[in-house]
Amino acid sequence: MATGTTPPPSPPSSPSLPSTPTTPAARGVLSPGRAAIPARHLRTDRWWLPPLVTALGLGIFVVYSTWRAFANGHYYAAPYVSPFYSPCLASNCTDMRGGADWALFGHWWGLSPALLVLVFPLGFRLTCYYYRKAYYRGFWASPPACAVAEPHAKYTGETRLPLILQNVHRYFFYLALPVAGILTYDTALAFRDTHGAWGHAGLGTLVFVLNISLIWAYTLSCHSCRHIIGGKLRHFSAHPVRYRLWGWVGVLNGRHMLLAWSSLISVGVADLYVYLVSSGAFDDPRFF
Repeated sequence: MATGTTPPPSPPSSPSLPSTPTTPAARGVLSPGRAAIPARHLRTDRWWLPPLVTALGLGIFVVYSTWRAFANGHYYAAPYVSPFYSPCLASNCTDMRGGADWALFGHWWGLSPALLVLVFPLGFRLTCYYYRKAYYRGFWASPPACAVAEPHAKYTGETRLPLILQNVHRYFFYLALPVAGILTYDTALAFRDTHGAWGHAGLGTLVFVLNISLIWAYTLSCHSCRHIIGGKLRHFSAHPVRYRLWGWVGVLNGRHMLLAWSSLISVGVADLYVYLVSSGAFDDPRFF
């Protein structure tokens, strides 16, 4: 099968046949300049199922997180602080006993304080290498699956706006580290009771411990983290400590997709748990 750069010329129409209307300009793989392959793909499996599940999963989280970010309520149930609202940087924050409640923004900020902090973990995830693959395929169909051509006439990759902004991922990694540190502090506060006394734990404590563990695993499995630790080293033998750390991060990096999804789910579950307890849907079961 020929794979030239332009489609082969059509045979001349017979004068005895009626003329047909001009066909519209082809797009995607059939556009001029693309390989002249008649079939869009030769896959017979359900190749559309993974991008569909990805789009549904990310879509559900986007809808939920948008609602919670603008809700501006039920994000604190002592001793638990929603990860969507920590650190709380506005003066209109709920008073949280011992929490990261820093009124850096005065009363002029009338919107939800979650909008001040979510930009950092959101930017980190939005520019993440795995999430790029996920929403490129799930939402933009660029391409929708392996060996399935994209439906776009041109491909510029990440060389033009807005996708060129994806290159700031390494900087969002630096911003995601202190956010993960603050969420670790919030997890430590979860070992208190409603009156602030230490040495207690409830079901929410387990939720927070699991969440922060997955967040750190996902953050450290980042490709940028792996590159920062050992990507520029010419001789591993001269840097044994960094080489050992690079190997550990490499193990996590091999599970980056799993950690991306599990941490995304866990942070949503942690926020939902705080919301349910704060709204009075149920009481936090205490173990001791």
